[in-house]
Amino acid sequence: MRPYTLSLSLLGISLSSLLLAAGIQAGPLESVDRPHQESLKAVHDAEHEVDHAWEVYHRAALGGTVASPKLQAEIEEHLHQARTLITQAQEAADQGDKRQVEALVKQVHIHTTHAIEGSKESKQ
Repeated sequence: MRPYTLSLSLLGISLSSLLLAAGIQAGPLESVDRPHQESLKAVHDAEHEVDHAWEVYHRAALGGTVASPKLQAEIEEHLHQARTLITQAQEAADQGDKRQVEALVKQVHIHTTHAIEGSKESKQ
């Protein structure tokens, strides 16, 4: 075996050993306790709720079933407000303000409920 090939093989073994040792010391990622995890999950769930409300609205708008242009503007306002509240809730979660997160998520729910109900309202 050539000298540089042997050196590369030994270097590779050494690096592998170091990486393995570092991995063993780090432990599983799942065990890492992230601060404010409950608040972050609440915000994440609220984001999904807003996405769902947008989908319901888009189906109604594309299908031409939104009851009126006035209602369409109201629905869009609710959806935009919900998005703004999500941003505020994320900031509150990052700061560990659980009460603020809960209040903002509750407001998001109100806006998405109005948007979905409005999207389902039929033309007369």
